[in-house]
Amino acid sequence: MIRILDRNFELSIPHETIQEKVKELAQQLNKDYEGKNPVMVCILNGAFVFAADLVRHLTFQPEIVFARFSSYDGMVSTGVVKELLGVNANLLARDVIIVEDIVDTGTSMYSILPKFHDKGAKTVKIATLLQKPECLKVPLKVDYCAIQIPNDFIVGYGLDYNGMGRNYRDIYKVVDD
Repeated sequence: MIRILDRNFELSIPHETIQEKVKELAQQLNKDYEGKNPVMVCILNGAFVFAADLVRHLTFQPEIVFARFSSYDGMVSTGVVKELLGVNANLLARDVIIVEDIVDTGTSMYSILPKFHDKGAKTVKIATLLQKPECLKVPLKVDYCAIQIPNDFIVGYGLDYNGMGRNYRDIYKVVDD
């Protein structure tokens, strides 16, 4: 059990399991992108830990860039996606892999996908560490998912609660008090 700000969290996914699933996802990417040079767009802030571990297992050479969008306030999505740091790379006729920490409602990802197509990307695929399939509210295809989880609020391994908790190696879920 850990405490972050005003909430308690219990272990949900241990670090060893996370690492195993990240490696499996990397193997899928290695197969699909062998001999290619895609642009990997790491969505900040949450996906930075996942992206760092993921790229260490890749056998192809991606161009790695960062973007930042926000739709959360505390533990809930506002439903409005703001672009805080845009993609600074030439995507024309390139394969793009968006690296995300978690897809729950899919609203954020669904709203930013046109930005990549508008920049001329040849293909756009989504690779996420976590997905909450039962929460999906839009027609979004997640191409690569390391772990599917239930609709729990989680922290750790890059994910946060009001900016805190990203540094934990494991993933924790909130405990109702």
